[in-house]
Parts: sequence; C-alpha cells; structure tokens
Amino acid sequence: MSLSPSPRLPRGPRRRSLLASAAGAALLAGCTGGPGSGEAGAGPSAVERARARAARDSEELAARYAAVIAAHPGLAERLRPLREEVVRHAEAFGGVRAASPTASGTAAGTAASPSASVRAAGPANDSDGSDAVPTDEKGALALLAGAERKLAGRRTEALLDVPGESARLLASVAAAGAAHVFLLTEG
Repeated sequence: MSLSPSPRLPRGPRRRSLLASAAGAALLAGCTGGPGSGEAGAGPSAVERARARAARDSEELAARYAAVIAAHPGLAERLRPLREEVVRHAEAFGGVRAASPTASGTAAGTAASPSASVRAAGPANDSDGSDAVPTDEKGALALLAGAERKLAGRRTEALLDVPGESARLLASVAAAGAAHVFLLTEG
C-alpha cells in the first residue's frame, strides 16, 4: 500500500509563520512611542516624574534616618539596616547613593538632595516642627515611622499612574516601607 500525499496543498502562510509574525508585530508595537512615552520635546513622562519623585523621597527619608542616628547613637544598630534599605530604594528609582553614617554617628555625605538637611534637636524649620529630631528615642522612632507610613501611602496611591515594572517597583518599596513602620513601632 502506498501512501500518497494529501490532495490538499496548503495555501498561504503556515500557522507558525502567522504566529511568529503576530509576535513580532506585538513587539514592534510595544516599542513605538505613545502619549507620554518621552517623545522629543514632550517633557518627562509620567513614569520618569514618578521615579524622580520616589528617588527624591527616598533620599530625604535616608537623611531623616541619618539625623536620628546622629542624634541618638544608641539607635544606630537598629536603624542602619533600615536606612541602607531606603538608600537602595533611592538607587533603584535612579537616585544618588548617599553615604552611610560613620561609626561616630555623624551623617557624612548624607546631603544627597537640597532638602536633606534634617536637623537633630533644636528649633525646626517648619512651624509644625516636622524637621526636628525629638530628643527622646521613642519620639525619634515615631518620627521615622510616621515618615515611612506617609511615604508608603503616597507610593501606593502613585501605583495608579504608572505602568508595569515601575508599578511593581513602587508596590515593592511601599510594602518595604510598611514593614519598616512595623519594625520601628513594634521593636
């Protein structure tokens, strides 16, 4: 018995060719510029603005940690790992690495941003006293926990404005901030 080829010959492209073409078209469509994708003269995209703000916020928070460490050296061992994580968050968003506080508790090189001049003790720059580090350790921890809580909330709200990978990064860092709040208040 001989096997003869099928009398039906395929016409047009094969299924694999169509799938490969569709996948290629989808990749190309994903690479094209759309509204707010950073076209020339359009200014920074929403994603770029969100990342810049997140980096700036993390840099300022790292400076707060450094100020608390400088004012309360007894908290340094507990706060350094949290501060280092905040610095890594700033880097992940494209910020500049701020130097770690030295062993003596001073914050060398922590002025990574113009607003990173959080002072330890003394009169505050703001009328509500939010920039002064409280003189008691419990108050200083509450200050950091409040800053972390506020920032985690702001980042959670920002998730609606950014797509994909940036949203995942914001969500991850917001979750880390919430964990920091727990560590600062339950320790």
